[in-house]
Amino acid sequence: MTIRKLTDTDGEALRTLWGSLSERDRTLIREDLTDPGLFDQLLAGSDYRWACEDDGRLLGYATVHRLPGWSNHVGELRLVVSADARGRGYGAELAKEAMRSAFSDGVTKIVIELPTDAEGAVALFSRLGFTGEALLRDHLKTRDGDTHDLLVLAHHVEDGMNTMAYTGIADELV
Repeated sequence: MTIRKLTDTDGEALRTLWGSLSERDRTLIREDLTDPGLFDQLLAGSDYRWACEDDGRLLGYATVHRLPGWSNHVGELRLVVSADARGRGYGAELAKEAMRSAFSDGVTKIVIELPTDAEGAVALFSRLGFTGEALLRDHLKTRDGDTHDLLVLAHHVEDGMNTMAYTGIADELV
């Protein structure tokens, strides 16, 4: 597995990845994956973008989109991993790389929005230090009209540094 920057040459590989996603996965992605200009928007809208590939196949990507205006210290993490590659640590490695790059550039808080029934993703982000910030009832609507609750999780870099200092990990990083 290789984690690398997502580049403007990855358009076709991303389209292949998007085409492999289930209808449920596509419903839970904010963007319209059928939009031919989506890849350009994805690259333009994120300062921090990473790809995961294995044997030349794109297995997933992570982006952090810095919020505008008074929230420009906050980044929104978006993570997509191919269904057949889930549960192997690819998503965690992508998320960590995206978080490291955003935090090193001054982002102090990263949020992710997940449906409440995405137990695997909620568990992954909890292990990465994210905690619950909000529950928005009936906030997601699928293409067939069903509504789902949305969970907003956040990771504050200062909280993470305080934990590392408390446990002595920060001393070993110096």
